[in-house]
Amino acid sequence: MPEPSVAVVILNWNGKSFLQRFLPFVTEHSPGAAIIVADNQSTDDSIDFLKTAYPHVRIIQNNANYGFARGYNEALKHVNADIYVLLNSDVEVTADWLTPVISLMQQDNRIAACQPKLLDYNNRKLFEYAGAAGGYIDKYCYPFCRGRLFNSLEADDNQYNDAREVFWATGACMFVKSKAFWEAGGFDNDYFAHMEEIDLCWRMKNLGYKVYVEPRSVVYHVGGGTLNKISPRKTYLNFRNNLITFTKNHSAGFLFVKIFYRMILDGIAAFKFLFEGSGQHFLAVIRAHFSYYAMFFSTLRKRREFRKKQGFTDTVSGVYDGNIVYDYYMKGLRKFSELRIKNS
Repeated sequence: MPEPSVAVVILNWNGKSFLQRFLPFVTEHSPGAAIIVADNQSTDDSIDFLKTAYPHVRIIQNNANYGFARGYNEALKHVNADIYVLLNSDVEVTADWLTPVISLMQQDNRIAACQPKLLDYNNRKLFEYAGAAGGYIDKYCYPFCRGRLFNSLEADDNQYNDAREVFWATGACMFVKSKAFWEAGGFDNDYFAHMEEIDLCWRMKNLGYKVYVEPRSVVYHVGGGTLNKISPRKTYLNFRNNLITFTKNHSAGFLFVKIFYRMILDGIAAFKFLFEGSGQHFLAVIRAHFSYYAMFFSTLRKRREFRKKQGFTDTVSGVYDGNIVYDYYMKGLRKFSELRIKNS
């Protein structure tokens, strides 16, 4: 089998400091891969820095700050590779990080996407929030990871070192076959940022593809490089895009009953923010819901169109048939291993 062509594509917006810190690791540890920086109309001197310090790195300049979703969609139209590696600018890669994942993806044509193990850059014994050792969702579309339930991060004691099928791979470091990426329609431009990788993985799974994690590959993620972890804007995007993802991709059975239940849980979350003195986050949840209502019919149109695709089938692989909110807040579960999740 011929070696696939690989392109490491880093989306940048005013991230010169991250490029200075982490691009040297990418160039050193990515032999044979094309290295590309896709720039979302940065206003710092990222482009001048790249042209001076890394003339061999290809630059794709987008016409505006399109965010994560459209930013990658626009850039990847100009990238010819069998496998895209979508890499955040605030990720430190390690020696031989590409080989285990590429090897795994070659073994099975149905593996469309895969992620490495993500550890915390600032505390390297901990899993990192954005993807840890592979992503899942529960039956109400709440995302969580092997190694991370809500804000509880586990120490990496090699307990999740097996490669396995998961539900979603992190956008912080996602390996994705270009054929499957475009067959599924790429990222949803309307998301701007957050949850877009879960939406894409769900659509690919609904086309019969698989999503994996390969922990033999390890990277370290800073996190919150573009939107701070406690940003109300991030809260707004997460709540809005989660509801859109659920509506677009879930099977028809009990969908609207589950959405109604989600509305109640989101309301509880909003008032929890308010009682904790986080009024901006309370308002962010409210705004997210009104934005979801405004996009409801366009979301249903996307749902109908995608379900017409050849090979479409509703998937439940990697969905936890429980309520992670109840398990976490009422039962006090803090570790992925405490959940009863079958290996896919």
